[in-house]
Formats: sequence, structure tokens, C-alpha cells
Amino acid sequence: MTTSVKATIPSLQFLLRHPSHFVALGFGSGLSPKAPGSIGTIIGLPLFWMLTFTPEPTHCITLAVLFLVGIPLCTKTGNALGVSDHGSIVWDEIVAIMLVLEFTPASPLWWGIAFVLFRLFDIWKPAPIRHCDARLKGGFGVMFDDLLAAIYAIISLKVLLCLALN
Repeated sequence: MTTSVKATIPSLQFLLRHPSHFVALGFGSGLSPKAPGSIGTIIGLPLFWMLTFTPEPTHCITLAVLFLVGIPLCTKTGNALGVSDHGSIVWDEIVAIMLVLEFTPASPLWWGIAFVLFRLFDIWKPAPIRHCDARLKGGFGVMFDDLLAAIYAIISLKVLLCLALN
């Protein structure tokens, strides 16, 4: 995540100033003074649960649309805050955890493991995530590094599932 001492600290007033800010800040979860990324990730859990009531073929389309919509949302909000990937922008975490959950067994235990793995890779940023985070700017960069963290989490989940089943 890119940081700056000149970055605007978002307020409730900022959140409500524009629909892009409201969504990019995770419906207010990004205003959390502690661990906004984790709080935003938690918001993705019930959103994905609601998605499970739709026909499965629509899941990929919905997730792709949410990712693509996130690019201009995060760009606009990042520009307004003065930092491309401000810590309060959590739409990327919300969409990414929803992708991870698409590949996760529907149980509280596995959803908890999915949450931990995603947050681990999102915070740790192993290669090439760190490289992309440092070089890709704007809304695409904000969304893409979390997409990579989601892929790492999905691969790790699949390995754990194979181990658990043997």
C-alpha cells in the first residue's frame, strides 16, 4: 500500500460526498481506525454469501464486473484522498475475498482459513505482488495486487484441501 503524510484522512463527510467514495471505502468499513483492510475483507463475506443465492454461472460475471467497476471507483477516491492506494480504500479487499470464497468450501472453518490466507498474502505481498503494488498505480493497481493475493490464497487453499482429504 502506498502511503503519504499529506494524505487526506477520510471522514464520514468524505464517505458520503460521492457514491464512488462510499463504495471504494467499503460502505464505511474503510473508516475503521484499526485494520481497515481486514474490516473491509469481513464485509466481503456476507456479500459473497448473498451471491451464492444466484445461479453459479453468474458468479464469474459478477466478480469480473465488481473488479472492473472497482478500477474507476478506486481511482476517483484515491485521487480525492491524494494517495493512489490509501489504506481506507477497501473495495479491492471486498472483491478479492469474494473471489477466494468462490473456490472455498462453504463452511465456517474453511471461510476462516480463506480469510486468514487472503489477509496474509495481501499484507505480506510476496513476489510478484510487491512488484505490482510498487509499480502499478491508480485503480487498476489497487485492484490488481489484491487479485494476485487472492490467487495465492486460492492456490494455498487448494493445497490445504488436498492435504485435508488425504
